[in-house]
Amino acid sequence: MGALSDRRGRGPTRLIIVESVGIVRASLRLTFAAEPDLMLLGEANDADEGLDLALSLRQEGLALALVSLELGGDHDSFWLIRSLRQQSPELFILATGIALDRGAISKGLFAGADGFVHKNSTPERFVEAARRAAAGEVVLEGLPRGALGGIVAEVVTLDRRSAGAMLTDREQAVLVAAADGLTAREIGRRLGVSERTVTTHLNHIYRKLNVSSRISALSEASRLGVVTVPVFHSERLGARSVAVS
Repeated sequence: MGALSDRRGRGPTRLIIVESVGIVRASLRLTFAAEPDLMLLGEANDADEGLDLALSLRQEGLALALVSLELGGDHDSFWLIRSLRQQSPELFILATGIALDRGAISKGLFAGADGFVHKNSTPERFVEAARRAAAGEVVLEGLPRGALGGIVAEVVTLDRRSAGAMLTDREQAVLVAAADGLTAREIGRRLGVSERTVTTHLNHIYRKLNVSSRISALSEASRLGVVTVPVFHSERLGARSVAVS
């Protein structure tokens, strides 16, 4: 509650609603109007309008965006959440939805939402979810019993799929060979490419995985499920890290 008290001490939490259904926007507008510590700055009915609105209100102290998971089109809910997260990393994003689609909720969280609240929640619980999200808490309001474990598992799966897609087939092959403790020259011989090409691939891998050495790249790739590092290779890799990283 400390973070919430501090935010309240600086004035009302400023928020926007991105929702394609007019009656839902009207209901939320009335709900937030009755709460002195929550200030609705604007509304949008699609993802593009929502992004423009959020960016235009950054200087107004915008803190929270409520994003419906039912936004469709090429620029859908998940596009908007990713765009908001990239362009306004300080913004808290609370996804909302009417259908308890575990996959959609997982995708929303993976895209960058800080939480989810079901639109069937009571006004009191909806408002409290908004307050908690604006205070920096991870909010999952209105989920059926037992749904949380499945959502977490799907987020992890999405994370691994993303990591796999992040690296090209050749980069993954280089990592697999690196897991065998081979030098760059030996990797090149195995894959039929030059040592310099292997080094270039390794540098790309380091950048993509946000690491600085072969050992840390293998550790991160293994954590994400991109490659499997056999336990019996760990000492060999450690001994050669200075020479081949």
